Amino acid sequence: MSAVKTLPNLLAERANNHRDEVALRQKYHGIWNEITWGDYLKTVEQLTISLSENYGFKQDEKLAIIGENRPQWLYSYMAAQSLGGMAVGIYQESLPEQIVYYLNDCQARIVVVEDQEQVDKLLEIEDQIPMVEYIIFYNKQGMRHYKHSKLVDFDDVLIAGTSLIEKKPTFFREQTERLLGDDYAAIAYSAATSGNPKGVILTHENLMEAAKSLLLVDNMEPKDDYFSFLPLSWIHEQVMSGVIPLTTGIVINFPEKPHTVIGDMREIGPHTLLAPPRVYQTILSNFTIRMEGASWFKKKVYQTFKKYGDIMAQAKLHKQEVSFKVKLMYKIGDLLVFSAIRDHLGFPRIKRAYIAGAALQSDAFHFFHSIGVNLKQTYGGTELAGIAFVQRDEDINVESSGVPLPGTEVRVGEGGSIFVRNSATFAKYLHEEDHKSMTDGWITLGDCGRLGQDGHLYILDRKEDIITDQSGKYIYPRIVENKLKSSPYIQEAVCFGKEKPYMTAIVNIDLNSVGRWADKQRLVYTEYSDLARNPQVVEFIEQQVTELMSQIPAYARVKKFSILHKQFTADDGELTRTLKVRRKYIEEKYQMLINGMYSNFSKVTMGSSEMESIEEISLQVIQLNIKQEVA
Repeated sequence: MSAVKTLPNLLAERANNHRDEVALRQKYHGIWNEITWGDYLKTVEQLTISLSENYGFKQDEKLAIIGENRPQWLYSYMAAQSLGGMAVGIYQESLPEQIVYYLNDCQARIVVVEDQEQVDKLLEIEDQIPMVEYIIFYNKQGMRHYKHSKLVDFDDVLIAGTSLIEKKPTFFREQTERLLGDDYAAIAYSAATSGNPKGVILTHENLMEAAKSLLLVDNMEPKDDYFSFLPLSWIHEQVMSGVIPLTTGIVINFPEKPHTVIGDMREIGPHTLLAPPRVYQTILSNFTIRMEGASWFKKKVYQTFKKYGDIMAQAKLHKQEVSFKVKLMYKIGDLLVFSAIRDHLGFPRIKRAYIAGAALQSDAFHFFHSIGVNLKQTYGGTELAGIAFVQRDEDINVESSGVPLPGTEVRVGEGGSIFVRNSATFAKYLHEEDHKSMTDGWITLGDCGRLGQDGHLYILDRKEDIITDQSGKYIYPRIVENKLKSSPYIQEAVCFGKEKPYMTAIVNIDLNSVGRWADKQRLVYTEYSDLARNPQVVEFIEQQVTELMSQIPAYARVKKFSILHKQFTADDGELTRTLKVRRKYIEEKYQMLINGMYSNFSKVTMGSSEMESIEEISLQVIQLNIKQEVA
C-alpha cells in the first residue's frame, strides 16, 4: 500500500477520531441542519457498497454529478473515489447540449443529479447519451409520477447500502485499503474561454498536495466555517469544500438556494471565502447603492471615517507607515462603522477572502481592505488543482496575482508565457491530443506576465488576446477592461482591436446601480434592454467611460464603444460557468456590432442571426472625445 493516503482514507480517519463533530451544514426550510463526521462517513459507506454491488461501478469508471452545492454532491464524490473511480462534476446550469458533450466525453455510465430539472434535461437528451444507464436523483420534489427504467431514488440506494453493509461489514475498509495516492480521483473540466472544455485528470495526491500547500500559507483551524456556494464542478471549490476539511476539520456550509446566498452567508459569517471578481464587485455595487439611499446622518458618519479606512488600506497595500492619529481614528471607525458594514455584508468573522478565476479591479480591492476584509488575489487553474499562487497576509499587492505556494516553481518563457510546476500538477488530460501544452511537468495556462523583484507574479493577459498597435506597442485588453469595470455602473466590458486602427469595447451596464441612477432621474424602463438603450443612460455611461479612458495611455484607449442590449450570460455562451469572458465567442457572435464600431455608422442594427430573438435591435456606437496629450 502507498505511503500516501487517499481522500477516502482521510475521511475514515477524521470520522473515527471526530465522529460527533460537525462536518457539514445544509440550510433547509430556513433551518441549518448539521451533519457530523460520523454521519458523513456512514452515508459514503452506504453509497459506496450500493454503487458497487447493485450498479456495478468499478475501478477507473467515471461517476458524473450534476447539482447545486449539497452534501449529496460530496457523498457521491467520495463514494466514486472509494471504489477507485473518478468523480466528474458537471455545472448544474449546463444546457442539455453541453451535458451531451460532457457525458459522452467522459463516458459516464452513472449520473447523480439533484432534482427534477436535471432529470428532465437528461431524459430530453437520452438518445444522445447512450452510455448512461442510471440516473440517481436526490431531491424527490416533483418526481412522484416519473416512471423510467433508468431513474433511481438516492435514498433507495442508501437503504440498499445499509442492508449490504450488514452482509459485508468490512467492504468499505477493504476497498479503500487498496487505493493508492497516485490513483485517479477526479476529472475536472477546464473553463474553456475558447474551444471545448478539456477533461483534466487529477490524482488523490494532486488534490491533497494542492490543499496542503495552501494550508502552509493560510492556516485553517478546526471548526472554522467555510461558505460553499461556487459550483462544486470548479476544481477550486472541490479543494476547498471536499479536500481541505478532511485534514483540518473546517465546517462546510451550504446555502439553501442560489438566490439566498447573500442572506445565508450573513447568518454563517464564514472565516474563509472563495469567489470570483464579479461576486466582490456585486457586493461593492450593492453597498454603494445602499449608501446612496442612506440618511444624511449615516452618510456623514461613513464619510467621516471612510477617509481613515482609505488611508489604512493604502498603507497596508503599499507597506507604508501611518500616524498614531490615523490608527486611533480607524479603530474608532471600525467600532462604529466598519464592523457593522462587515456584519451586513457577511464578513463579521472573516480571516481571508480569496479572489479566484481572474483579477479584481483596484477600487474594489481598496474598498474591502478599507473596511477590514483581508481580500487576497490568487492564481491557478484546473491543471494545477486550483490555487498555486496567493498573496500573503502582510504582503498584498493590488496589481499582483500573489506569490507561489510552497513547492511551486514558476518561470517566464518566450513572449512572457507563464509556466508553472508543482506536485499538484494534474496527472494527464482525458484525451492524449490535449497533452501538447505540458512539457517535463511544466504547464502553461495560456497567460502572459512577469515575475517581479518582490517575488510576485504579475499577469498581463491571455497570450492570444494581447494586441500590438501600429507603432509596435503592446496593449493588454484585460487591463483596459478592468479600468472600465472600476466604474460601479459598468458590470462587464470586452475590448477589441487586434489588427485594427484603434480600440473598441462592448459594455454591459450594472442593472442595480444604473437602475438606481435612472430612478433618481425619473426615467421609465421595464427591463435591462430598455435601460441600456435609453439616451440619457447612454450619455451617462459615455461620461463614465470618457473619464476612465483619460486615465490610461492614449494608444490603449477605447475610442468607440457600444452598450449591449443584453447582459452576457453563460447560458448564451458568452461567459464560462465560472463567469470568465469567452472573448473569441463574443467576437464571433457580435461581429456585425464590432465591424460597426470600425465604420462611420452611429448605429448598428442587430439582426436575428446575432440574437436569440427574431426582433431587430438598433444599438448606438458611441465615439469618445478625449483631449489628446501633447507628445
